[in-house]
Amino acid sequence: MPWSLSTHFALLLPISIAAIAFADNLRRKKGASLPLPPGPKPLPFIGSVLAIDSNKPWETYSKWGELYGSIIYARFLNQDVIIVNSEKIAKDLMERRSKIYSDRPFIATVEPFGWSFNFALSPYGDLWRTCRRFIHQTFRPESSLNFRPMQLEKAHQLLVNLLQTPEDCFAHVSTYTAAIGMSSVYDYDVLPRNDPMVETINKALFLGIRVMTPERSMLLGALPFLARLPSWLPGATISRDAELSRRYVADMIEQPLKYLQDNIYQSDPSLQTLTLANSCLTSQILQKGQHTETDGSEKFDEALRLSTSTAFAAAAETTSSVIRFFILAMVLDPSIQERAYAQIKSVTGTERMPNFEDRDSLPYIDGIVRESMRWQPIFPMGVVHATTSDDIYDGCFIPKGAMIFPNVWAMAHDESIFPNASEFKPERWLRSDGQLTDAEPPIFTFGFGRRICPGRHLADASIWAAIIYCLTTFQFGKVKDAHGKDIDFVPTYTSGVARQPERFPLRIIPRIPDLDVDKLSQLVRAGE
Repeated sequence: MPWSLSTHFALLLPISIAAIAFADNLRRKKGASLPLPPGPKPLPFIGSVLAIDSNKPWETYSKWGELYGSIIYARFLNQDVIIVNSEKIAKDLMERRSKIYSDRPFIATVEPFGWSFNFALSPYGDLWRTCRRFIHQTFRPESSLNFRPMQLEKAHQLLVNLLQTPEDCFAHVSTYTAAIGMSSVYDYDVLPRNDPMVETINKALFLGIRVMTPERSMLLGALPFLARLPSWLPGATISRDAELSRRYVADMIEQPLKYLQDNIYQSDPSLQTLTLANSCLTSQILQKGQHTETDGSEKFDEALRLSTSTAFAAAAETTSSVIRFFILAMVLDPSIQERAYAQIKSVTGTERMPNFEDRDSLPYIDGIVRESMRWQPIFPMGVVHATTSDDIYDGCFIPKGAMIFPNVWAMAHDESIFPNASEFKPERWLRSDGQLTDAEPPIFTFGFGRRICPGRHLADASIWAAIIYCLTTFQFGKVKDAHGKDIDFVPTYTSGVARQPERFPLRIIPRIPDLDVDKLSQLVRAGE
């Protein structure tokens, strides 16, 4: 009888299960002298994978934390997993023991889905260190100051777009963050609306974030044949998503590269006609390469490609999500924006827009920025780490090769640190005199240890610029019914590696009567 697809499944499935059982037995013997951290009792072969809410795994892990504590062991198929629900423990492991906890695990979805371009997912090693050094030299705190005029310019364009077509609010936010990313990385000036490169980036990131989850990666790692199933086969969602993702990612990388070829090299490989702004990431890398023997080498070119593509993709997605959560919070509780506007008027009056020099005088705005990052973390499970050797923490054995999940959601909603954590309360960051507390900002939203986001200073300034400009210019409110009453709604959120609110109904009302583009420009110029 000829082999059929079902015959292949019948043979491959027991082989895979046997391999999982064998690997699990080896792990148990290796760590027999010390207990693993407490956690749910795994089922044979599949572990605890069926107990997870795949759309909101952070909530499952938070509930486990109530039963087992702040550090939890679980097994998903053939993979050891350590879930960390405490910021203190996360810092103990990923910062104070960063030599052990700075690696990334093998993520089975990276290559099939075309995400090899993202060095943030690369293993810890020389290539990763080179890429991080490139990004750090451009976006470290003092260097990030060079981008502030550009960030305010893009924030001004955001206001113009919101004024002219408020119904496209979410698209305008995406354009704003993509414009900052493309300018700071490639010195590329995004069109005010409907820029084709922005649309390409958004398509690639939207799909990638939805499908590049650790849970899907572990499934594919245990059963790799799922990625090789014909995409036309019913139920072959992984292979279909992978095929589409590869196409979108290739376009996202190719368009900026073409821009580089057309506008930087200009057929001059010696780079004597370099035309990029000196402060942008690509210019910094290329100019550094001109003075080293690595320029033009395969390793240098790969580091350049990975650094630039990772930087602009990260800038485009993460910042826009935070700003959307800010807008949602303002719609749900208008009193916050009124208090913010009162503080802004007390500092700048009504004749000019605020600028970065005003930031220290506007602590309540910084409270809003911090709360926007804490309230609904955009990466609720952070980005997974991996151990490079066995370790012992608080008397528990942590095996080499374990995935380390920092449950950022649990950290951001720790009631012992953030009372009434589900509420958006900027004042939690303020003292009784209205000044910022000494509490550390929610830096855990940017990662931990050597893997912390090197572009976080640029992102913080971009978020602040958008929030302060929007609060100064507009009121955000609920849509009203025919009787003038607010129409309530229940927010919903996207799922995947990153998170943002789904579209929701809102009104955007200018604070200044008869506000037009000319008046808006006058306010911006007065604040420069």
